[in-house]
Amino acid sequence: MAVANTRVDWKETPEAHVFTADLPGLRKEDLKIDLVERNTLRISGKRHKEQEEKTDQWHRVERSSGRFMRQFHLPENVNVDGISAKLENGVLTVNAPKTHPDAGNGGDVKSIDIGSA
Repeated sequence: MAVANTRVDWKETPEAHVFTADLPGLRKEDLKIDLVERNTLRISGKRHKEQEEKTDQWHRVERSSGRFMRQFHLPENVNVDGISAKLENGVLTVNAPKTHPDAGNGGDVKSIDIGSA
């Protein structure tokens, strides 16, 4: 993975688990959020490399490009049907609300739509 240093914060509140990632320059079309086997949250995407011209002379290249993927094993107290995501000003926020631990599990992969604020 070329963008292996994509950092994600995960905090737990009384109501939900909240995942936050700084993804400057990415559009929601560049991102994919899946729920795998109803207990693994997968955030992936691709940052495109800037187009180079033959006349360009680069002095420094520090911004990374390429694909990235992060996965998080969700605790049993997550309401997987209530997971939502939004991308605002280059910050992705995924909200996984809590539920009762005896709620049913099952299924393969569910995609999460990314909303805009």
